[in-house]
Amino acid sequence: MELDDLLHELNDQRDTFRVTVRGLTPADAVKRTTVSELTLGGLVKHLTLCERGWTHVLTERPGRPQGWLDGRQYVWSGDDVGQLLGSYDEAVRATDEAVRTASLDSLVALPSAPWDTDPEPMSIRRIVLHLIRETAQHAGHADIIRESLDGQSTTATLYEF
Repeated sequence: MELDDLLHELNDQRDTFRVTVRGLTPADAVKRTTVSELTLGGLVKHLTLCERGWTHVLTERPGRPQGWLDGRQYVWSGDDVGQLLGSYDEAVRATDEAVRTASLDSLVALPSAPWDTDPEPMSIRRIVLHLIRETAQHAGHADIIRESLDGQSTTATLYEF
């Protein structure tokens, strides 16, 4: 029950993010609409790397996940938005599968990072909660960027009456 509730909430945040990038053109995916370096394509790339990274950790693979701590993880300059979103969807499926096959109370080792060279293990539950927060935070960023880009509003789209 708890696992289903957590994954439901995570998928709700992912769906909100997906609404924000619906119908995105390659040109729009790389446009900056605020003083931030963030773009919609960059956010999709970042969330894909987050999902893949946490799946790497969830399945207790050794070493730091590929792309973690890469300063360019928010930069996307490709021209195939469909492929970018497909990669995100694949990463989401892998994360969900890894979470469903583990116990929420299981502890997994975390890779070292510059801000924590000897991190404490984290439970699967905390990892899922972190993914919910991370996805929600970036869904909000994406909504602001998209609204500045072309007036689209995730909230208005989700709650049209």
